[in-house]
Amino acid sequence: MSRFGAAGLAFGHGTDNAYDEAAYLILHALHLPLDRLEPFLDARLTAAERNDLAHLFARRIDERIPAAYLTGEAWLGTFRFHVDPRVIVPRSFIAELLPDGLAPYTGDAFGVKRGLDLCTGSGCLAIIMAHAYPSADIDAVDLSADALSVAQRNVSDYGLAGRINLLRSDLFANLRDKRYDLIISNPPYVTANAMAELPAEYRHEPALALAGGEDGLDAVRAILDAAPRHLDAGGTLVVEVGSGREAVEATFPRLPFVWIETPSSPDGVFVLKREDLAAA
Repeated sequence: MSRFGAAGLAFGHGTDNAYDEAAYLILHALHLPLDRLEPFLDARLTAAERNDLAHLFARRIDERIPAAYLTGEAWLGTFRFHVDPRVIVPRSFIAELLPDGLAPYTGDAFGVKRGLDLCTGSGCLAIIMAHAYPSADIDAVDLSADALSVAQRNVSDYGLAGRINLLRSDLFANLRDKRYDLIISNPPYVTANAMAELPAEYRHEPALALAGGEDGLDAVRAILDAAPRHLDAGGTLVVEVGSGREAVEATFPRLPFVWIETPSSPDGVFVLKREDLAAA
C-alpha cells in the first residue's frame, strides 16, 4: 500500500484503492482464495514467492499496468473473465443490474428470447446476460476482431457457444433485419478532453473501446438512431454512459430517459422502451 501510494497509482480496474489492489495481487500470486486475506497474514514466504511478488509490484508501479492485465483475469461480481490488452478491463454498471435491476422493464426473465450486447469487448456482459435470461439467444457484437478473440475464449469457458453468437460489426451495421427483446450496450463514451487526461493505467487499454468523440456521444447517437429498427414491440434498450447524463439529456431533450441507480452509480445507465424511441 505504501509503495502504491508513493507512486501515485490510479485505480479503477477492479479495485478503487491501494489496499484492495495490494491484497488482490498478493492473494492471486500466492494462489490463495481471493476472499480471505486475514488467515494468511502471519505466513512466511519462500524466497521464490518474495521474488515473484517483488516483480509483480515492480511492473504495476514502474509500468503502470492494470492489475487485471498482470493476472490475466477480471471479476464482475462472481463472474471471472480472461482479459489481456486486446480488451478493456471489464467494469460496467450494467453488470450490477442483471437481472433483477432490469426486471421492471424486461418483465419475466424467461420472456426474453433474443438479446444483443453491443460493444461486447471481452464478452462479459453477454455472458452475464445469458445467465440472467436463461431462455435467450444472444448476439455479442464488437468492431474489434482482437476483442472478439478474447470474447470467444470467455464464451467457451462458460460453455455458452450454443447461445452466444459473436459477430464483428460496427454497432448495428452487420445486423441487417435482426430484432431483439433486449439490447444492452456499454459503448465508448470518454470525451476527447478526458481521453487526453487519462492516467497511464488507462492508456494500456485499447482506445477504440474508450474514445467516444468530442462530447463522448458518438456511439450513443448511432445507437439511439438505429435501436428502434432492431427492437421488437415492447423491447428495451439499456445503455451505460458513465458521467454523461447531462450531455445525453441536453443532446436528446425529447427522449424520456429513465436513469437507473446501481450500487456504484446513481445515474450512469439509462433505459428506453422501443415505443419511446420510435415516437421521438
